[in-house]
Amino acid sequence: MTSYVKIGKTIYRICAGLAILSAICTLSVTPVMAADTDFQAQAEERKNEPIQTDEYKDWPAGPKIGAEAAVLMEIHTGTVLYAKNMDEKLYPASITKMLTALIAIEKCDMDEMVTFSQAAIDSINWREDANIGIGAGNSITMEQCLYGLLVGSANEVAYAIAEHISGEGNIQGFAELMNEKAASLGCRNSHFVTPNGIHDEDHYTSAYDMALIAQAFYSDELLTKMASTTSYHIPKTSTQPRDDMTVYAKSKLHKGKEYEYEYLVGTKTGYTEAARQTLVSCAEYGGLRTVCVILKEEAPAQFTDTIELFDYGFNNFKAVNISGNDRTYVIQSLNFFSTGSDIFGSSKAILQMNRSDYVVIPVDADFSETVSEISYDDLKKDTIARIDYYYNDVYVGSGNVEAAKEEQPIFDFGSKPEKSMESNDSESIKIINLRAVLQIVLASALALIIIFGIRSFIVSRFIKNRKRGLKHKYKTSGTKNLDWKNFIK
Repeated sequence: MTSYVKIGKTIYRICAGLAILSAICTLSVTPVMAADTDFQAQAEERKNEPIQTDEYKDWPAGPKIGAEAAVLMEIHTGTVLYAKNMDEKLYPASITKMLTALIAIEKCDMDEMVTFSQAAIDSINWREDANIGIGAGNSITMEQCLYGLLVGSANEVAYAIAEHISGEGNIQGFAELMNEKAASLGCRNSHFVTPNGIHDEDHYTSAYDMALIAQAFYSDELLTKMASTTSYHIPKTSTQPRDDMTVYAKSKLHKGKEYEYEYLVGTKTGYTEAARQTLVSCAEYGGLRTVCVILKEEAPAQFTDTIELFDYGFNNFKAVNISGNDRTYVIQSLNFFSTGSDIFGSSKAILQMNRSDYVVIPVDADFSETVSEISYDDLKKDTIARIDYYYNDVYVGSGNVEAAKEEQPIFDFGSKPEKSMESNDSESIKIINLRAVLQIVLASALALIIIFGIRSFIVSRFIKNRKRGLKHKYKTSGTKNLDWKNFIK
């Protein structure tokens, strides 16, 4: 009987222990699950927040997404196709590395050797932070560093690049370069502290600022190639003794991944506890090359948000070439000249619009619905003037006026413009403001005329006086058999 009692007590203790263990596990797991549920609920609520571009007149309605902030921008024109809280200051996490890469490619040759200091190795949490597993004192090329930075999102690599450019231990100096570069690109709501995006309360950006950084990033061919790479191997060398250093891209938009996007050009992920999921991607289709920025989203919606925005852009907007469609405002005259011929009566063009420039407007809009303004400020090299175009007060692109190339006319009049322009024959073509140039030419010509007039007057007076003197001498000399006219010759 006693043995049964002992067995019963033992079973009871085991059951009680299991119950306590279960309660402990429940207490430890429940807060995490609840926190995760809260994040997802917050993302769901954010879908009801207003979309800035929906307020534009006759602009296509954008998708409702859970990201706190987002921007879809066309790279060539800088036209913002979609915007949600685009100026809100948020944490970028690892998409910061795009700015770090921009500075590195501007200041360094790709074959420069970058040595990893002990400070770079100690700067990260090796269990949690993305890294390439390199050791202190090892060296790899800058090109290998950039692949490690952009493909593997390696945090110690960002630190090493910063030290290589600004000096060992001088991360603050590199941060100053980051902020200078961001400002030069037009960023107004950003402040960078770290080269890798590891959380710092004073390290932030906005969706629009990040789009400007991405615009510059994806204008560089090598950086674009790196951002499109899914894996990269750094081989063993005398300065890098490890046998295998292979990094893999984390974005699921790449080919063969769960959210593969057919028109993807490149992509860069980011995540910290405070920033949540961030993502910057580039895609190209139908003559449009766009960048999409997602800030503060929950996985995996950063990928689905991006796909929705890319599809929204490609389905609702079109690129319209300026030189092939602008018949009435080719080149502004500003109170000087307005005619169908150039000022010298020649059929050859003096100036032309850059043939590759275009505007981006809604698919159901017509080019004739745009209005334009001419500017002579902040021009690109070899550009005489810039014409900015607006659709219902929204900037949609610019055309650069350049000196015409002899082999190219201003327009190919054989090409068919948009239908609204076909009946516009009665309107004259306006020619660029040449007033300043012609004023200089006319002033110079007038000055030459005056100079030659004065010279002719002086010479004439001199000859006339000389003839009078010689005539008088002839008459008083007694030489009567000579013709005085021949005498003075």
